[in-house]
Amino acid sequence: MLSLDDLRAAVESGSIDTVLLAFTDMQGRLQGKRCAARYFLDEVVPHAAEACNYLLAVDVEMNTVDGYQMSSWERGYGDMVLRPDWCTLRLVPWHESTALVLCDVEWADGSSVLASPRQVLRRQLDRLAERGLVADVGTELEFMLFADTYQAAWRKDYRELEPANQYNVDYSMIGTARVEPVLRRIRNGMAGAGMIVESAKGECNLGQHEIAFRYADALTTCDNHTIYKTGAKEIADQAGMALTFMAKFDEREGNSCHVHISLRSADRDGADGGGVFAGNGRHGFSPLFEQFVAGQLACLRELCFLFAPNINSYKRYAAGSFAPTAVAWGMDNRTCALRVVGHGPSLRVENRVPGGDMNPYLGVAALIAAGLHGIERELSLEPELIGNAYTADWPPRVPATLREAAELFAASTVAAEAFGSEVVEHYANAARVELAAFDAAVTDWERRRGFERL
Repeated sequence: MLSLDDLRAAVESGSIDTVLLAFTDMQGRLQGKRCAARYFLDEVVPHAAEACNYLLAVDVEMNTVDGYQMSSWERGYGDMVLRPDWCTLRLVPWHESTALVLCDVEWADGSSVLASPRQVLRRQLDRLAERGLVADVGTELEFMLFADTYQAAWRKDYRELEPANQYNVDYSMIGTARVEPVLRRIRNGMAGAGMIVESAKGECNLGQHEIAFRYADALTTCDNHTIYKTGAKEIADQAGMALTFMAKFDEREGNSCHVHISLRSADRDGADGGGVFAGNGRHGFSPLFEQFVAGQLACLRELCFLFAPNINSYKRYAAGSFAPTAVAWGMDNRTCALRVVGHGPSLRVENRVPGGDMNPYLGVAALIAAGLHGIERELSLEPELIGNAYTADWPPRVPATLREAAELFAASTVAAEAFGSEVVEHYANAARVELAAFDAAVTDWERRRGFERL
C-alpha cells in the first residue's frame, strides 16, 4: 500500500510512471483510465477525474441499452466524477512501474451515484455503523485455469479448451505443483498489492483452483476481491494462459465464491469492541447472531439476484455439486446454503450461494441488508438442518433461474427499504437486459439437437 507522499517520491525517482484510476462497474469489473503519473499528481489528485456515465448502464458486451434512469441517449451520456479513495492506493507489481487507486463515483454536484456498487455497499455499512457494528468479510473465490491463451480461447469459440489439470486436483499437491509458476505469480503479485495471502489449493473441476486471502473489513475485502479478479486474469494472460471465474463453465463443478461474514462492535472512533456473534445460547450463539442468520434465510430468495446476477449463475445450483439448492442452515454442513463455522471470536456464517461471477460489493451489501432485516425484526432462527440438504423436502429452494430471482428482487420490500427504489430499479433493469439478450440467442445446444433431427 502507498501513501500519496510515497507515490510522489516514487514518481520523482522514476520508479512509478503510470497510475491506474479505476472503479467497479455493475458486472464487478474494473473500469477506468491509465494516467501518466505526473499528470495524475498534478491534475487528478487536486481535481479528481471524469468518466462517461454509461459505464454504469451497459451490458457485459459494453452495449448501450435502454431502461436506465441515470444514463441514456435522452440524457446525453454525460460524465460522472471518479473520486479517488486514497486508502486504496497501492503498487501493481504485475505491471511495470505502476500504481492503482480505486474511486468512489459522484455526480458533478458531489452527490453519490447511488447505483455504483461501492456506494451500494457503503450505504449498508453506514446502517451497521448506526448500530455500532462493523462487518468483517472473507471471500473464497474459485477459478478454472486453461493452457490456452485468451486470444486462442476466443478464436476457438471457447470450445475444446485444454484445462491446466486433466483430473480432479482437490487438495492435490501434485496438481497444484503442475501450475505453481502461475499460482505463485498471482500470490506474490497480490501480496505486493497489499493483500494478505493465505494459501492456494486445487479444486474439483479440471484445472480448478482457489487462492485464499485473510479476511478484512467488508469494504477492504470487496476492493481486494475486485483487484484480485482483474490481476489474476492479467497475470494468467502474461503467462500465456487463461482463467475464468464464470459460475459454470461446463457440466462439472462450478466456480463458487463462498462469503464468510461476522460482526463486531466499534465505537464512533472505530475502536474495536470485539465480536458480537458468540454468546451463551444454543451452539454458543448470541441472540444477535441467531437474528442475523434468520434474516439471511428470510431474505435469501429475494436477494439471490445480487449473489447470482447472470443467466449462467443458476447452472451452479445442482444436487451433489457442493453448490446449494436448499435455503437452510447447518453447523459445518456444506450441503446447506448457509454453513455456520468457527466458535467464540471466530464464529461466523458462510453463504455458499454466490458464484465466481458475483459483484462482491452488491453481494456483501445483500448479506448485510438481510442480516439487519433479521436483527431489526428480532427474527427467530429455525432449527438447523442435519444431514443432506439436497434431499430434504421441507426447506425453500434457491431460485432456479435468473428470471425467477429477478422477479423476486424487483418485488422485494426488503431490497427497496435497504437499497432504495432507484437502486432496485437500476439492477432489475440489468436483469431484464440480460434475459432479453439470452431469450434472443440461438445456442449451440439447440443447433446440435435440431439441425438434422428436428
